[in-house]
Amino acid sequence: MGFIPFTFVDFIDIVLVSSLLYAFYRAMKGTSAPYIMLGIFFIYLLWILVKTFNLVLFSTILGQIISVGVIAIIIIFQPEIRHFLQAIGRQRERFEWLSRIFNFRNRKAEQDIDLQPIVDACREMGEQKVGALIIIKQSNDLGIVEESGIAIDAKVSTPLIENVFFKNAPLHDGGMVISGDRVVAAKCVLPVTQQNVPKAYGMRHRAALGMSEVSDAIVIAVSEETGGISLAHDSVITRNVNPERLSQAIRKLMRQNDMRRKDAADVDAN
Repeated sequence: MGFIPFTFVDFIDIVLVSSLLYAFYRAMKGTSAPYIMLGIFFIYLLWILVKTFNLVLFSTILGQIISVGVIAIIIIFQPEIRHFLQAIGRQRERFEWLSRIFNFRNRKAEQDIDLQPIVDACREMGEQKVGALIIIKQSNDLGIVEESGIAIDAKVSTPLIENVFFKNAPLHDGGMVISGDRVVAAKCVLPVTQQNVPKAYGMRHRAALGMSEVSDAIVIAVSEETGGISLAHDSVITRNVNPERLSQAIRKLMRQNDMRRKDAADVDAN
């Protein structure tokens, strides 16, 4: 009996499959998905066992369950699969050449945004303990998020932001999307993070973190309970940001996004 032939192609195949499984594990980490996968794996082993002992009826029942298993897995793991695909898609800077084909807008206008009206509004809403959720658009397309809300298309101003998030205002629920110097939409539905976050995090903080996980947008959350200002970007949320340093913190994150795009462009050029 000879050894099973093992080629370089087989090695590449194993590496790719292992990388895919590891990436899927990271996407499921912190959720109930691993326990469900363990249950599915147990059912599969049980099916192999009953087939070995030729238990026809039991084997047939388990076989029928497994035959529709692919559809069941897609339904059960829909949030995890969506999060996994979004995590792949948000690596946009690695495919900057593709983004240039499908997106011809000049991003400089979005980088030249006047942050002062936003900072002033967040400071005043924090003092009055008015909840708010503001998404500052960067290079990633947020069309789906914008379409989930109410279109506004108005120039950014402190009174406009405060009026939108006023407690009894019809648009205060959900997030506000700002692109350049324009308020694009309000009352937008945002994805909620699947991470295990502290119980002190409210729904706004979870939505801010979730939005930062699926895009390069910079998200500001103002707590309705404490008035604290939080800043979410790149799957990380920073709480209790000093209003006096909010503009500086946002500019820093914008520069980070800009450097990533430039690095990706240099790699494509080489």
